[in-house]
Parts: sequence; structure tokens; C-alpha cells
Amino acid sequence: MKLNELRDKDGASHSRKRVGRGIGSGSGKTGGRGVKGQNSRSGVSLNGFEGGQMPLYRRLPKRGFKNIFAKDFNTVSVGRVQQAIDAKKLDPKATVTVEALIAAGVVRRAKDGVRLLSDGELKAKVSFDVAGASKAAIEKVEKAGGSVMLPEKAAAE
Repeated sequence: MKLNELRDKDGASHSRKRVGRGIGSGSGKTGGRGVKGQNSRSGVSLNGFEGGQMPLYRRLPKRGFKNIFAKDFNTVSVGRVQQAIDAKKLDPKATVTVEALIAAGVVRRAKDGVRLLSDGELKAKVSFDVAGASKAAIEKVEKAGGSVMLPEKAAAE
């Protein structure tokens, strides 16, 4: 089989109905929409309409809200950082930032910053410059001889 011989199975895709102009074309005048009624007109929106019965989306109570100020952080565990250091992807002497984690392949893309969590063990002495960290993670890093730089502390100094 060659690339130019690849083809969809029969009936896998329907071609769009080409609406004619005028009754002589066979699909003109009403254009396959039947006669009169809501569905024959443009701008029909029947999704969720239940024939006058109170629709499901109005019967159910409203719940929760979307916080537009919420930050979306990448979470990185202390153990994952240690793995990257062991694999020689991260330099323990340099400060660990979002850019360094992306370059090491620990984080795929920078969202609103990195939040350090305490899963796993840290043996190397590493300094972190991250957007957030849990108390347990900070304790583990400081126990290993490293330091954690947070934006709140930098603003306070």
C-alpha cells in the first residue's frame, strides 16, 4: 500500500448538501429543509429545548463559581528534582528556576510558575527560585542545606 492509495472507508464522511438555486435544480426552493416551522428558518437553536417542559439545565441548582484570579501552577515534587539531578539534567550548583526545570524536561511549559511539593527525598544542596512551596518542602530543602526563594519574601526585603 502506498500513501497515495490511502482512502477513507465508504460512508465515513458525508459531503455537504449543495443547495440549489430555484426549483428546477431539485434541491432549491426549501433546500431540503421541508416546509415552514422553526427548523426551516435560519438561527434555529433547539439544543436543550424540551418541548416547553422546564429544561434540565434550569431544574438543577446553580453551584460554585469560576475564580478568574486563580493561578495555575506547575507542581514539582522535591523527589522529582532529585531524580533530575541524579540523571545530570539539573545542575545542583545553579539556582533551580522555571526555565531550568523546562530545560531539564521536568516541567513541560511554564504556567503561572512552579510550586514545590514535599514528595520524595532531597539529598543535594539546591537553591530554588519558585512561585510557591509547601512548608514541608521548604523544611526538606533547608534540611539538605539548600534554600527556597519565594516572591513574597523577595518583595518584603
